[in-house]
Amino acid sequence: MRILVTGGAGFVGSHVAEQLLERGHEVRIVDALLPTAHDGAPGFVPAAAELVVADLRDADVARAAVAGVDAVCHQASMVGLGADVGDLPDYVAHNDLATAQLLRALAEARFRGRLVLASSMVVYGEGRYACPEHGVVRPGPRAVADLEAGRFEPPCPACGRALEPRAVPEDAPPDPRNVYAATKLHQEHLCAALARERDGVHVTALRYHNVYGPRMPRDTPYAGVASIFRSALERGEAPQVFEDGAQVRDFVHVRDVARANMLALLGDEPATGAFNIASGTPRTVGDMARALAAALPGAPAPVVTGAFRRGDVRHVFAAPDRAREVLGFSARTGLEDGMAEFAHAVLRSPARRSG
Repeated sequence: MRILVTGGAGFVGSHVAEQLLERGHEVRIVDALLPTAHDGAPGFVPAAAELVVADLRDADVARAAVAGVDAVCHQASMVGLGADVGDLPDYVAHNDLATAQLLRALAEARFRGRLVLASSMVVYGEGRYACPEHGVVRPGPRAVADLEAGRFEPPCPACGRALEPRAVPEDAPPDPRNVYAATKLHQEHLCAALARERDGVHVTALRYHNVYGPRMPRDTPYAGVASIFRSALERGEAPQVFEDGAQVRDFVHVRDVARANMLALLGDEPATGAFNIASGTPRTVGDMARALAAALPGAPAPVVTGAFRRGDVRHVFAAPDRAREVLGFSARTGLEDGMAEFAHAVLRSPARRSG
């Protein structure tokens, strides 16, 4: 098959392209190589792939990108929190407008096949919680006064009691709490709209949890917490762990994420709807920092700072049952083994600085 991988020069996309080529498929990569994320074309783009450096926000680019393809893996996205209101137009343009152009081009080409979307666990907002008295509840955003006082756990919105964090299933109501999250949810809705309008289009939304591994971006607005901690350790500095380090996440290795894309793109039957792509073994941010430091002899131990960022969620981790039962996906790389590799892995070069 000929498969289009948008954002295929990026962190996850390059692993997807690589695994597709290993399985004997033709791969067309379309990537804008935004200077905020890339210092030119990275060396890890597979040589056997067709690389088109272009911006999907352009309708003609989108039409050329989808010409003759049998399936689409839509990884291209502007990532990060989008915490600054001034970033709104860029996030909407790169994530929503570009997706809309891609979908229109697919409709014009009378595309019939699988469209796999890279979505994110951020569409859930805060994770799932249960109160001993009121059952499953949805806490609101944490109050700054509580965070400043070191009260990091969200209370029950009905009685104020402590809550038990639980795994989030795919049918949990979405609650995007930043600009990036809102655009990812909108991407899901746009793709689902195409599938409803066009027979033969099958959409799979893979909601990635905290992805880490080789080729992760370094020192950019796109860097995740694992990359930030690794960069600190390389400078001989202790990783600075926010809050009390007990925030629960699900850290999933990038090769496992790429394999989930293979199952969605190439499985015997299309798997439609949303799927949590996660390790299924939630760990704390403190656990991750300690595992990473332990993989580097002589590295300083992480420091828990008590600092916080407004808009961060406390606990969010996945129920991976649907991905296992429908896609046949289970993660293979545990945190300690993954961090032992990540401590020495090649990361993406820093982006060019403007000014």
